[in-house]
Parts: sequence; structure tokens; C-alpha cells
Amino acid sequence: MILYPAIDLKDGACVRLLRGDMNAATVFGTDPAAQARSFAAAGAQWLHLVDLNGAFAGRPVNGGAVEAILSAVEIPVQLGGGIRDMATIEAWLARGVARVILGTVAVEQPDLVAEAAAAFPGRVAVGIDARGGRVATRGWAEETEVKATDLARRFEDAGVAAIIYTDIDRDGAMEGPNILATEALARAVTIPVIASGGVSSLSDLIALRDTGAIAGAISGRALYDGALDLKEALAALRA
Repeated sequence: MILYPAIDLKDGACVRLLRGDMNAATVFGTDPAAQARSFAAAGAQWLHLVDLNGAFAGRPVNGGAVEAILSAVEIPVQLGGGIRDMATIEAWLARGVARVILGTVAVEQPDLVAEAAAAFPGRVAVGIDARGGRVATRGWAEETEVKATDLARRFEDAGVAAIIYTDIDRDGAMEGPNILATEALARAVTIPVIASGGVSSLSDLIALRDTGAIAGAISGRALYDGALDLKEALAALRA
């Protein structure tokens, strides 16, 4: 199972939100490239980036910070937030992003996801963010009646590289991931599922890995707070 350290970008800084609330942001650093280098030096295989402002604006906002990270590290980077048309997808992939994450458009324009996945095999992921099992869009500001599992199944044969499943109520709360819901989703589809939201300890990672169904996990606040040591976690997952 791959551990993806998270760098969430707001106004050019590294932050973590509490349950997706932009007004409840904690700033952990003002040099995202330095943070990326630190994660890479610790042995991270991937980085998970989110343009938080972009998720609300519907277009890239923290492009400068993302490009600085891409210049700073050689490990692959996946990016979500404000990516809602083919031109933006193409632009980010051309700049060196290894994988784009499509969230809002997965609900609103599923055909775009399929088109992008076909055009860029292995480089398009779907972000499914849910409260109570139902999908939220536009920076988690709008809730839908779409069930997370139904949305995931919609892309079963579309060539999507991964699904990033976030339980919004767990995100940034340091309360542990929703293992049951994430495992259920992972077993409902053949697409690799990456867990996000609440991953805050080594025991959380081991529990996710030991389901035998979950392909990866994203952690942010725990790495910044020191509750989770990245080197130790990577070593444990390799073992």
C-alpha cells in the first residue's frame, strides 16, 4: 500500500483544513517546495497535492506553488482542485503532474472523465468526497444525492487509474479513517482505491493495509503535527 503525503495549498501556503472548512485552516508552512523536498527525502514514493482555492474557484489558483513543487522533486505528483476541463487537464499533465484528480466534474461531467482517461491512460484519477456516504462537490460546499459507491461504479470501465475516497467528516480531525466505508468501496469496484481523511497514526495505516483491498492512503495533518513519522510509516508498510 502506498502512502501519499498531502500538501494542501491555500493562498500559496501549506495548510490543513478541519472537515473541509476553508475558515478552519491551520498554516503549517509557507514554502510548499521545501515541504515537498522534505517528504521526498524521507522516502515518499508519491505526493498528493490539492489546490484548495482552485476547488472553490473552479480553476487553478495555486499554480505557482504547484510548479515550484514540480521543480523541487523528482517523485510523481497527483493534483486535484479546480481541474474541470480538458484544457486544464492537458496543461497540468504537460507541466509534469503525473496524475490529475477529477472530483466535481466526475459528478457533473462524467463523459469528460472518460474522455480524459482514454486520452491519458494511467494519468486520470477520480476524487470522491463524501459526507454520510453521499458525494459533495465544488470544494465540498455542495452536497448531492449521489452515493459514493454508485459514482465509483460509473467509471468501472472508463480506464480510471485510481479513486481517491475522502470521508469529509474525518478529514483533518485526527479521528482515524472510515475504514469500513473505504473497504466497502474498494471491494465494490476493480479500480484501485486510495483512502483519505483522518489517517492519523501508524495503526490507521496498518489497519487500512490489512484490509487487503485498499491500494493507498493519504495523510496530511498527522505528518505535520508529528503524530505520524513518515520514515517509520514507510518502513512499516514495506515490512
